[in-house]
Amino acid sequence: MTLTIKSAVKLTSGYSMPLLGFGVYQNYNAKPSVLEAFQVGYRHIDSAQAYKNEGAVGEAVRDSGIPREELFITTKCASKTHGYDSTLKGVEESLARFGFDYIDLFLIHDPFSGAQQALLDAQKAGKIRTVGVSNYGIKHLDEIKTAGLPMPAINQIELHPLCQQRPIVEYCRAHAIVVQAYCPIIRGQMGHLAIQAVSNKYGRDPAQILIRWSLQNGFVPLPKSSTPNRIRSNAAVYDFELAPGDMEDLNALDLGKAGAVSWNPVDAA
Repeated sequence: MTLTIKSAVKLTSGYSMPLLGFGVYQNYNAKPSVLEAFQVGYRHIDSAQAYKNEGAVGEAVRDSGIPREELFITTKCASKTHGYDSTLKGVEESLARFGFDYIDLFLIHDPFSGAQQALLDAQKAGKIRTVGVSNYGIKHLDEIKTAGLPMPAINQIELHPLCQQRPIVEYCRAHAIVVQAYCPIIRGQMGHLAIQAVSNKYGRDPAQILIRWSLQNGFVPLPKSSTPNRIRSNAAVYDFELAPGDMEDLNALDLGKAGAVSWNPVDAA
């Protein structure tokens, strides 16, 4: 299948999600960045209650002139809102901040406490279209399965050549859970000789190589930037394809947990 910026994946919820997302972590004035991303062709924005920019994302959606139904907007419930009543309250607060009637994807931000049933009920009420999780390891996903609850449609985890989380990825694929990749460009730590070698071979910057690697592995990368040139270049990954040998070279860089560059709480008790 030829990948384009319009490529999408069908979720178990029945909705489709664009394969390339735009992250807004630590982007507190996200409106200009999101508008730039929309101009480039992104249609998938990844926010969170903890990012404190849901309002800015909502403003960008309204100012863009793009029909709401053509966009896929994600947020995540913060740990402090976990628990049934507080999670439902958090959903209402997120809707109000965005200025939306519904949210495309609502993730549980971490595995430290549960919010699954509340989000499922909000989904039934039409306030959420798809429910997922973030930073969940196999143990946490198994707990959902054992409880008899529907499996999440998404698991968003740290994912890049240095931290490939293969057991979690394999579990997700076996259970029809789409894997989103945060920190896909390793927070700018792209100096590894193998990454540089592939970058030089294709005449592309390392970030483009890493995003393309993620897409070709079937992940949904969520690169973030507030710099217009970088926002554009991170989306310019559809006019080349990494050869199998180059994919293998990047796959061989996996350091397991030692390769993580974020909190990566997938092993939390």
